[in-house]
Amino acid sequence: MGWETVIGLETHAQLSTVSKIFSGASTQFGAAPNVQACAVDIALPGVLPVLNKGAVERAIRFGLAVGAQINRRSVFARKNYFYPDLPKGYQISQYEQPVVQGGSLTVALEAGEKTVRLTRAHLEEDAGKSLHEAAGNAHSALSHGMSGIDLNRAGTPLLEIVTEPDMRSAGEAVAYAKALHALLRWIGICDGNMQEGSFRCDANVSVRRQGSEVLGTRSEIKNLNSFRFLEEAINYEVRRQIELLEDGGKVMQETRLYDPDRKETRSMRSKEDAHDYRYFPDPDLLPLAISAETIEQIRIQLPELPQAKRERYAREFRLSAYDALTLTADRDMAEYFEQTINLLMGRAKVLLGMKHQEANISGAAKLVANWVAGELAARLNADQIEIARSPVTPGKLAGLLARLLDQTLSNKIAKEVFAAMWAGQHGGDAEAIIEARGLEQISDSTALETIVEAVLAADPKSVEEYRAGKEKAFNALVGQAMKATKGRANPAQVNEILKKKLAR
Repeated sequence: MGWETVIGLETHAQLSTVSKIFSGASTQFGAAPNVQACAVDIALPGVLPVLNKGAVERAIRFGLAVGAQINRRSVFARKNYFYPDLPKGYQISQYEQPVVQGGSLTVALEAGEKTVRLTRAHLEEDAGKSLHEAAGNAHSALSHGMSGIDLNRAGTPLLEIVTEPDMRSAGEAVAYAKALHALLRWIGICDGNMQEGSFRCDANVSVRRQGSEVLGTRSEIKNLNSFRFLEEAINYEVRRQIELLEDGGKVMQETRLYDPDRKETRSMRSKEDAHDYRYFPDPDLLPLAISAETIEQIRIQLPELPQAKRERYAREFRLSAYDALTLTADRDMAEYFEQTINLLMGRAKVLLGMKHQEANISGAAKLVANWVAGELAARLNADQIEIARSPVTPGKLAGLLARLLDQTLSNKIAKEVFAAMWAGQHGGDAEAIIEARGLEQISDSTALETIVEAVLAADPKSVEEYRAGKEKAFNALVGQAMKATKGRANPAQVNEILKKKLAR
């Protein structure tokens, strides 16, 4: 009999507040160790926590984005455990009454879409960080063989997002994690920087016999801070559990860590249950009360969400599901696309004398989509910069694509112009580059006829082969005409003129 994988994810997203969840200490990343840990963060005697309103608002924003229930009343609890980077001996979290309950997130898979149910999303404070000196990776404050504790991160606001055990493969888990990562950035509540620990996942993994309704014993793999590590860790753990069970062993409920160098998980400690943490309501914090007016105000301020935007792109621009999905993978990319298409349509009306209804919106949108997801994305990836910092702005790209629409440029020459724009030549202005290089597409029929006649006269062999039924000969003649004009000839006109000449 085969085995079925069962996966649930717990994701910790650091919220984008400038101060911590229960104190005014800074959340800025990269400070020297322990300079941003105030008395409240480590619960020195006599201090009291004060809840950060911005953290609550961000949690509500997430709940609304995933169609969850926003609990009008929620409670903070103390989660008791002892760890070197948790000096007060407990973490302020939420347990029985979280701020966000339920909801779901639909993700795109190769086989179609899958909806992952969410159990809850609750607010809590982050712990500090253990630093370990190692050969070749020494921390300046540590001597050889020593470990240290940096409490700067202690008290940073977290939203822990917990799913139901709905995923059945590492691929599904990664697709969900990527969709969640994109959504958190889209609604502006988390920067998603995985290298800095702003977005990290714990994977609960178990296996069971195909057809069984009983969940297997799960292992929790902690602190996976890259999508690649998430996939590798789950795949390894699934293999480990299946081999263990088929050898007659028993899977232990435990917490495990992933070693990316060895590409394997290893045991960290036995997995605690809720009663092990001795949850009880935090006596220093009153229950959190959220008004209906607050929820509605945050709902109004939500941006258009990715799914709604994809549906609108399909409806307004007649883009394919693939194009719509690509363009909405990132909010900045979607905004870049929309600015470009709006500017391009304005230019098209002026350059081509078109009315808005006659401007072939679908064709123009497809053109913009191809360039944003193609040439622009390739340059951004090569230079490792965000689209918001692109040297080619939406206005500049619209100017270039307008010259494709009015057939001033061929696609090949347009890419040459784009490269010059990216390099900042002539101020990155398409018109100036075209003029300086003399790159206007040749569309004059008389001039093109002269060029085509010269090509035919110079290559009688290809003419004979084409008339004998060899289609490749035609492509060779087109290539020669384009070469003779250094790629500036209008390809469609060249094709038309060649066919007329060869038909005689």
